[in-house]
Amino acid sequence: MTSFLDPLISFVSAHAWLAYLTLFLAALLEAVPVVGSVVPGSTIILALSALVPGGELKLGWVLLAAATGAVLGDGSAYWIGHRQQREILNTWPLTNYPRVVEESESFFHRFGTWAVFFARFVPPIRAFVPVTAGALGMPPARFYAINIPAILVWAPAHVLPGVLAVSALHEYAGLHHHGHVGKHIWILTVAAVAITLGLAIWIIRRRQGSGVAAAKPRA
Repeated sequence: MTSFLDPLISFVSAHAWLAYLTLFLAALLEAVPVVGSVVPGSTIILALSALVPGGELKLGWVLLAAATGAVLGDGSAYWIGHRQQREILNTWPLTNYPRVVEESESFFHRFGTWAVFFARFVPPIRAFVPVTAGALGMPPARFYAINIPAILVWAPAHVLPGVLAVSALHEYAGLHHHGHVGKHIWILTVAAVAITLGLAIWIIRRRQGSGVAAAKPRA
């Protein structure tokens, strides 16, 4: 992974427009069923966000590129499912991933509308829940009412850790001598969000595991 990311970061750091395009595509492809389980979208986003403190990229544009790509990716997957209904879940290439499709459907049934929100933070089903939501008949208005707020939380949660980590290194090295209080507040805020999301994911996986265990027939 490092051998792939290092040349990419070195190249796009000299071409800001290409970096934003890469962020957009990484977020979009990560939301595409099957493709999203292969493309390291989150890793690319986190790596490129580290260019913000040095001035190569602008934080606002990084967040916009990531959020826009995620909205279009999730939306495209949802509408494919919405148009083809359950038939899409039994069509190639989804038939090559029966376990993940089953987990996504179980996840959706267990959490209902909120599955669209939680799935944004739980790979690899993140790439399968939008198409599943459409296939199971979730209304468009309800989907977007949950999906867009989820992405507005997801984008900063993926971008800010890289920004803050590099900013902290710069500060530690004495490259910046101002904004200490503000940076510390941001670090504490992101840490709190990360802990909250981690706890939520742990609870989700625990409940999902309990549900699978309960569903198994007893001898």
